Amino acid sequence: MKDFIQLTGRMKLGISSYTFTWAVGVKDHLPENPLTWRGLLDLAQELGVGLIQIADNMPLNKLTEDELESLIRIASDKGIELEAGTNNMTTENLELYLTIAERIRSKILRFVIDGENFKPAPVEVISKIRDVESEFRKRKIILALENHDRFQAHQFRKIIEDVGSPYVGICLDCANSFGAGEGFREVVNLLAPYVVNLHLKEILIKRKYHKMGFDIEGRPFGEGCLPLEWILSQLAPECRTAILELWTPPENTIQQTIKKEIEWAEKSIRYLTTHYSQLTTPY
Repeated sequence: MKDFIQLTGRMKLGISSYTFTWAVGVKDHLPENPLTWRGLLDLAQELGVGLIQIADNMPLNKLTEDELESLIRIASDKGIELEAGTNNMTTENLELYLTIAERIRSKILRFVIDGENFKPAPVEVISKIRDVESEFRKRKIILALENHDRFQAHQFRKIIEDVGSPYVGICLDCANSFGAGEGFREVVNLLAPYVVNLHLKEILIKRKYHKMGFDIEGRPFGEGCLPLEWILSQLAPECRTAILELWTPPENTIQQTIKKEIEWAEKSIRYLTTHYSQLTTPY
């Protein structure tokens, strides 16, 4: 596998299975031929990025042993680094995905705490992480908790500080916390010291035509309001990877929507690599 740039203040730019959410498949909107990990590897190569985060919409635990070995081999042949991501932070799932992360040589394990029928309190999250922290430390893999919108930023910070391990940090999503009533600056100010992985997500906030309320929608980078330069300036050197995700509003057909996702990904990668020297690719 190629050597990747590891400089203070520099982050490897990558894509995610959530860059192409509609192509992978959204409930009740499944494409005829859903995007697979093979297609995701091809898209990364076409976009010129050497990093992929495969998340819970393309679950790695559903792969057969042969498929997992093929993923590892083909990614290595293409010079693409892999990161593991999942949700539903039960003890069993933590242990399962720690093993998977080690298999694919992922330096972090991005985790959304909640599952469909699993919404633990912060104290339970802390207990579960403490139970497995020694295994993360032993395998030198960092658990990256994503700021999803059930918990507020101060609760995520308390979880990290109470666990008190260099092998537990934050996956900072640029937009998720709006669902918890929190804006960019509040979230970044609280969580920046603990961020080990960044989810790049451009959005636009605009008032509704009748002036009573706002819409928050995804945009390709360069067409929204994310204060990215400021966000990047606040992060510690421990944040080594930045993953493009897209909130792509759907078009009239799933085919049109998938085409739009690809266009937005191309436009976003081009914009990010042109305007932000902190974000690097191996190509």
